[in-house]
Amino acid sequence: MPTVILMDVSLSMTRPVSLDGSEEFQRKNLAVHGLNMLFEHMASNYRLEFTSLMAFSSLWELLVPFTRDYNALQEALGNLEDYDKTCVESALNGVSNMVQQEWGSACPCQVVLVTDGSLGIGKGSLRQSLQSLKHRGDDKKFPLPFPFPTKLFIMSVANAEELQMTDSMDNLEELLRLSGGDGQIFTVEGPLCMKSVQAMFGRLIDHAYSPFHAVLHCGNLSSDVQVFPRPEPIVMDEEVEPMPRSVNIDLEIVGFIEIADISSPPVISRHLVLPINVNKEVDEVGTGTTDELEEEPSASQIAGKSPNFCVLLHGSLKVEGMVALVQLGPEWYGMLYSQADSKKKSNLMMSLFEPGPEPLPWLGKITHLGPISEAAENPYGEDDSKSPFPLQPPVKRSYAQNVTVWIKASGLQTDVQKILRNARKLPDKTQTFYKELNRLRKAALAFGFWELLKGVADLLERECTLLPDSAHPDAAFQLSHAAQQLKLASTGDSQYAAFDHNIAPMHTDFSS
Repeated sequence: MPTVILMDVSLSMTRPVSLDGSEEFQRKNLAVHGLNMLFEHMASNYRLEFTSLMAFSSLWELLVPFTRDYNALQEALGNLEDYDKTCVESALNGVSNMVQQEWGSACPCQVVLVTDGSLGIGKGSLRQSLQSLKHRGDDKKFPLPFPFPTKLFIMSVANAEELQMTDSMDNLEELLRLSGGDGQIFTVEGPLCMKSVQAMFGRLIDHAYSPFHAVLHCGNLSSDVQVFPRPEPIVMDEEVEPMPRSVNIDLEIVGFIEIADISSPPVISRHLVLPINVNKEVDEVGTGTTDELEEEPSASQIAGKSPNFCVLLHGSLKVEGMVALVQLGPEWYGMLYSQADSKKKSNLMMSLFEPGPEPLPWLGKITHLGPISEAAENPYGEDDSKSPFPLQPPVKRSYAQNVTVWIKASGLQTDVQKILRNARKLPDKTQTFYKELNRLRKAALAFGFWELLKGVADLLERECTLLPDSAHPDAAFQLSHAAQQLKLASTGDSQYAAFDHNIAPMHTDFSS
């Protein structure tokens, strides 16, 4: 999940902060210190994260485009200049344009707004922007909410008491609400100093940038892994009392299945699975002399030579063309598979399915799957010429049935004209006439379109009066019978308007 750092470089950030027994700092210096701490953490624990740095005052400027080079980000922080008043709206417009240009509107993004809580003055201030929300035209919409999924974190280099003395906190909370509410406002706890700002950024790291470490199990084999990006808790809307569901730190492989059988399933999110080098013997090195330490191999060399189940699993899935089904929690599953970035490089990936016992209908319930050796005969055949999937559902799917849909008036007109054409060819087209009539009747009952039934009945009565003298006498009887049945159904009477009831042809005998 890419991150945009939005740094306030307005004049209010240059306000001095008096620190006891030390030199005087500006609020900007404290913010830079906190961001350097964040970048150092990401460089060592979140190094795959793409991060961008923007500075803003009344205008905004992209200092560092999306990159994984945290040295470049820290260097840009050291060269920040001071500008004029604060204008948050223009900066948010810049974020929206930049993220959409780089990632589109489907990629989730985190925005870290670093400011001192000052709203700006006059036109362009946050206070004025929020007050004019209801009086804007479509061409001057407020940039929030962003057109892409966003988490907005507001880092205020001020304590809560200072913000509450004015309406700054209320406006920042409104800004967070407009973004979707999926974020948080962090303020300094206690006096304004290096330690308190460091603690504030530490809370941000714990909340949004802590790596997700887990243990991958497969029988007696296991491996410590990092899942990147961190899986987010999800809430199922259809539950009576929705509760966030999180991925367990113990990931259990429950089986393996061929790629052709799993096909291309719908997933919530995709994550990179990286092995973690855990070697206790390396941590204990250091009890000998300096000469002995120089002869010892480095930690990375020892870890590179140590067997790792994660590496074994990745190679096996790649060679065999299979995926591993992994249990993420109670009735929640995902899959592990090898994905190639290029001809020479591939990664072990994990995709999360929708929570539930049957995330993929064509496989059935995951708990009902079992090893081939327990089957009476090989479900794939002796020569792998067949597959047990997809499973046939016990109930016929609605989309597999011949359902009548009237999206446009022309579709309804065509169905009515088809009935009238068959009515003029009675009794030769009796079966086709009643088939089309019952199809239209069922659709009208399903939609509650009672007027259609009465209208078609009137048309059939009119056709009956227009029959030529040479027409077969059975035609008049069938048309009158059909019109009467449609009129009865149009009343809504349960006896005649039953959906499963079909109008049967009137029994006549003109053989003699």
